[in-house]
Amino acid sequence: MEIRTVHANGVEFAYLSLGDGPLALCLHGFPDTAHTWRHLMPELAARGYRAVAPFMRGYAPTEVPVGFEVGALVADVHALHEELGGDSDAVLIGHDWGALAVYGAADRFRRSVAMAAPPPAALVPGFFSYAQLKRSFYVFLFQTGLAEIAASQPDFLPGIWADWSPGYDATADLEFVRRSLGEPANLKAALEYYRARLGAEPPTGRFTAEQAAADAGPTAPLLYLHGERDGCMGAELTKDMSLPEGSRVELLPDAGHFLHLERPREVNELVLGWIS
Repeated sequence: MEIRTVHANGVEFAYLSLGDGPLALCLHGFPDTAHTWRHLMPELAARGYRAVAPFMRGYAPTEVPVGFEVGALVADVHALHEELGGDSDAVLIGHDWGALAVYGAADRFRRSVAMAAPPPAALVPGFFSYAQLKRSFYVFLFQTGLAEIAASQPDFLPGIWADWSPGYDATADLEFVRRSLGEPANLKAALEYYRARLGAEPPTGRFTAEQAAADAGPTAPLLYLHGERDGCMGAELTKDMSLPEGSRVELLPDAGHFLHLERPREVNELVLGWIS
């Protein structure tokens, strides 16, 4: 898969692409890259989709813009949909931060899939449990001036992957992450997502409608996938999750946060079944 570029929402995005047909837009999260979809994209292409995985704003080789609130991510999805020729047959798939963008942008897509990050209405009540606060230490660390120092330590991001997906060999993924977040400006951009989310970084004021849509949650049926051994977002956060009628929730045993990499066959089957 070659890396291409497209200008959307004022940002020069780099993206991976494979196949021809209706757009299947695949959004990654933290600390990850577009390469996270390397198992799913060939399957999407084989089913007649044009699978596109952008490097999200701030993740090299995509440029570093201003603004990292979720509303900006939703606006990115809208613009990418338009610039890449998406139509009413397009589908949207997101993991982690990509899932949060799905909740605000799904209404423009025929089918949507979210993974490993529940909608805000489900996330907030369970987020303040002791067990989840321990998992989420990094969120609060990232609000401080020590974040860049800590996150740039050689063992920090490997430790995150090991904690979030126990037993998974993330060697290849961490090399991709090093290429995307190895420069200070890119690492800072990835942390700004969290600062914007908790208010340490003020919003740009440009994406209020998109932010409101993301905070309100999905309005169309979607498929939600979560690993039972997720060390980032505990599976208990999904217990009282309210999704639009017709949605489907699947918990994958023996899978952690990066479930699409740990259990690609099962995840691919669920995704392809849902979008078909």
